[in-house]
Order: sequence, then C-alpha cells, then structure tokens
Amino acid sequence: MREITYAQAVNEGIREEMRRDPKVVIMGEDVGEYGGVFGVTRGLYEEFGGARVRDCPLNEAAIVGFGVGLAMMGRPTIAEIEFMDFVTFAMDAIVNQAAKLRYCWGDQINMPLVVRMPIAAQLGFGSQHSQSLEAWFMHIPGLRVAMPSNAYDAKGLIKSAIRDPNPVVFIENVSLYGAKTAVPEHEYEIPFGKADIKRAGRDVTVVATSSMVNIALKAAEELAAQGVDVEVIDPLTLAPLDIDTIVESVMKTGRLVVAHLAHKTGGIGAEIAQQVTERAFDYLDGPVVRVAAADVPVAASQTLEKAFYPTQQDIVKACLSFRG
Repeated sequence: MREITYAQAVNEGIREEMRRDPKVVIMGEDVGEYGGVFGVTRGLYEEFGGARVRDCPLNEAAIVGFGVGLAMMGRPTIAEIEFMDFVTFAMDAIVNQAAKLRYCWGDQINMPLVVRMPIAAQLGFGSQHSQSLEAWFMHIPGLRVAMPSNAYDAKGLIKSAIRDPNPVVFIENVSLYGAKTAVPEHEYEIPFGKADIKRAGRDVTVVATSSMVNIALKAAEELAAQGVDVEVIDPLTLAPLDIDTIVESVMKTGRLVVAHLAHKTGGIGAEIAQQVTERAFDYLDGPVVRVAAADVPVAASQTLEKAFYPTQQDIVKACLSFRG
C-alpha cells in the first residue's frame, strides 16, 4: 500500500469530499493560491476555484462566523484557524453559536461546520503559537472533537467530519504533517466515538493523543524489553469519547497512564482518569498517572521547551511506577 504524509492525507480527504459534494467550501487565511501556511490546502484552489476555496482577512472571528452562517444555510464549511492559539478570537462563534444552534432551533437545522486548527507544539514557536487547547472544546456539549495521530486516521476522520451534521473541532499536529503512514487509495471513513488500540498489552494501559501516541508506542517497545507489556490506546475523538474501550482495557491491566501535550491541570487526562475511576475503581491496582506538560507558558528557547513537554522517558517512568 502507498504511504503518504499526514498533510497529504488531510488534503486528499478534503479534496475527495469537495469532489463528492459541490456545496463543500473551505475558507481561511492563505488557504487559496498559497496553499496554506503549512501546505495542507495545496492544489485545492487550482481545482475548485476561488468561489469554493476562499482566502479571508486575518480575522478568525469572521472566518468562523461566516462558516456558521454558511453551514446553517446547508453549505458544509471547513474553516481553518492558522494556529490553534488564534481560536480565542473565534470562541463565541464556536462555543455560543455553532455548538448550540441545533439545540436552540429544536434540531430544525444542521451545522455541518469543521473548524480545523493545528497545534504547533515542540517547534520553538513560543507561548502564543504552541498551545494544546483541546480540553476547552471537549467541555462544550454540541461540539465534536477529533484529534488524529497519523495519516490514515487523519484522512478517515476529516471525511467523517465534513459529512457530519454537527460542528467538529478538528485538531491537527504540525509536527506530524510530514510523517508518512500507509493510506489506501479507495475512499473510507473512520467513525467518531471509536477508539483504536494501537498496541495490545496486558500490564499497563496508556491512553495517548496526537503526537504522544507515537511517543507512547516507542515507550511501549522500550518497556517490553523490561518485561512490561503496555497497551496503547488512541481515542481518535475526544467528543464523543470511547470510554468503554478504555475501561475494558483498564479492567484487564489494572493500571492507567494518560499522556497528552497540554497542561496537566484541567487537561483531558484528568477527565479520562475520573471517568475510569468512576467505572473501574475496583480494578485499579494504583492511582491513575497523568503525563502532561508543565503548568507554565511554553518558552521559545529550545532548552526550556524540552523541559516543558512530556517525553518518552516520562511515560516509561509512569508505567514503571506501579512496581512500587
């Protein structure tokens, strides 16, 4: 099977959906002739034209606000936020409008809006261009949240997101854009709310998201050499969250580590840990361990940035902590 990059997979998924449905549009900063600041929308303007691939002013509130209006009128819309950090300017449109309008209208309208936003973590971009804010959106009823960790999942999930009648926050990781994975040429979708067990194991369950999935898999290989068999689970979507698969794994292993790039306090790790504790407390052999970023703004300095983000060794240490 051919291998393509994460960025190519997202592009291909969008392209297929724009060919399938002539009503699909994409809008954002530099998404047109330039092809996106990270090259993800490259070639879409040439194929579909400026009416469907719209360059917008540097105004995230307007980009998502127009997207909400288009989606209400039956036009599936992909609104791109250039960096996840800039979504703060569009929070009213996402949280107070997109997430609630189907509810407020008694389900008389759909909201086929996908808000794409890349995390630029571990690239030295500093405190205003590196944040992982996924927990904000997981907290809001009415929003779906997808967070693929490889090219195969990215293509299948972006297609499902575009076809969904609900608003979707689609979180990509810039550090993964160049990573290649086997991706079939035929069309396929990946359903929301179904986690993927990336590696089966019997001793410790590690739930990881985004680029931490690959780091967790490397940690699992290292731990295997020490006789610790780690099961690695990628939730794929945070809303809906497939807590059943996670609980079933913990009931087997008795131990849980949750790893993510965001700050530890109030992160998705805390929510997953609590849900598992509520449902599988009697199966836990020890407290759930969270592996996450420090509760300080990330620095642009490479040395300080390395100290900020969780590492493979942090996951290894967390898994070994159950030995006592």
